[in-house]
Amino acid sequence: MEDLACKDRRLTETKARQSDHRTPYQRDRARILHSAAFRRLQAKTQVLGVGMNDFYRTRLTHSLEAAQIGAGIRAQLVLKFPEQASLLDSDPLIESICFAHDLGHPPFGHGGEVALNCMMAKHGGFEGNAQTFRILAKLEPYTPEHGMNLCRRTLLGVLKYPQTLDTLSHKQYPDNAQVKAQIRPSEWHPPKGIYDCDTELLDWVLSPLTSEDQTRFTSYNQQSDKHGKTRYKSMDCSIMELADDIAYGIHDMEDAVVMGIVQRDDWEQHVVLPLRDLNHVWFKKNLDKLSSHLFSQHQYDRKDAIGSLVNLLISSIELKRSRSFHSPLLDYQAVLPEALAKALGLFKSFVYDFVIRKPELQLLEFKGQRIVMSLFEAFHAEPTRLLPRTVQTDWQAAFDQLGESAACRVIADHISGMTDASANRLYQTLFLPQAGSINSQHDL
Repeated sequence: MEDLACKDRRLTETKARQSDHRTPYQRDRARILHSAAFRRLQAKTQVLGVGMNDFYRTRLTHSLEAAQIGAGIRAQLVLKFPEQASLLDSDPLIESICFAHDLGHPPFGHGGEVALNCMMAKHGGFEGNAQTFRILAKLEPYTPEHGMNLCRRTLLGVLKYPQTLDTLSHKQYPDNAQVKAQIRPSEWHPPKGIYDCDTELLDWVLSPLTSEDQTRFTSYNQQSDKHGKTRYKSMDCSIMELADDIAYGIHDMEDAVVMGIVQRDDWEQHVVLPLRDLNHVWFKKNLDKLSSHLFSQHQYDRKDAIGSLVNLLISSIELKRSRSFHSPLLDYQAVLPEALAKALGLFKSFVYDFVIRKPELQLLEFKGQRIVMSLFEAFHAEPTRLLPRTVQTDWQAAFDQLGESAACRVIADHISGMTDASANRLYQTLFLPQAGSINSQHDL
């Protein structure tokens, strides 16, 4: 993929900006930061439910931290691999990708995602990463039809799963009629990809690549009883994914420690003991100090522990070349050494097992799941009565031109753009007799 093609935009721009000397990726970063979709992340669940406490991370603060970590990873890679400095390009590129990576996640986290996937099962499904790609390239109203009109390389960096949901789906979801009252998330995990209706966007992003690179890049592993999984992502995407994992595994763990959700005994048994088995020199030397500082009563000790872990991971990341692609953007990947990849996996599993799976948080996720399903059913039953005016117009145009599935996609777009609070307020207005006030469904 040539540099000129990397900076191409789908829509040629003619806007005059006096004395604007920004690079294309600086412009992309500004568009993402100033978008309504980005602002909504401040009121969307990251790990802990929005409103439980003012301290912990939301999707917005998580994205900010991921961008800072992503820039740190790039800086380390430039120092380690100076011959690839031009390929690693710039901080604004990596920051743009990290800022954008969670834009498509619906209200109520995973509960909202599985609920929308259930409701959209016969209309193309729903998945957070697919929605992110759709927001960036089609929905966000920076342009009439091409979303933020970002550079091709920025979109390639956000594209974690370059294949369609229909291609990857195992098609073995339960019968919708049997799951209205309750859905089990384990039965409604969506595959990870993009929507079939957005295939033309994927084709445009990949168009400068050779046909061999396109075929390999979009290939996937398929099993009869599980969703297919894509095999490859771009170098920029690999940096973003590591930054995302570090922010989730380390910083979200910090929230859980501060709020007393996890205890030191759990940490010692489920993290410290497996870390000792890794036989890694840094953990041998620092693990006891790390544990005491992480659970210290002094904030500066905890910050030192968190900073040490983040620094260890960032400074250990390397560039690996597969020699499987013509394009260096696909051929190089940012990776952690095996022992530290396992360590990061332990941190992520600890957050999942002792925080996300905590019954109190699962109650909130279940509640959000039901709210999202109920809103979808109401909008689907009475779209021209209950949807906001502008969304009604989009729904009608989609229905007239492309049919019910396209119209349902408009409803899914609308609900997924809600925050936890706005979805909850609308649910109360629609379904609780005491909540009779007029509720504004419109977001800026």
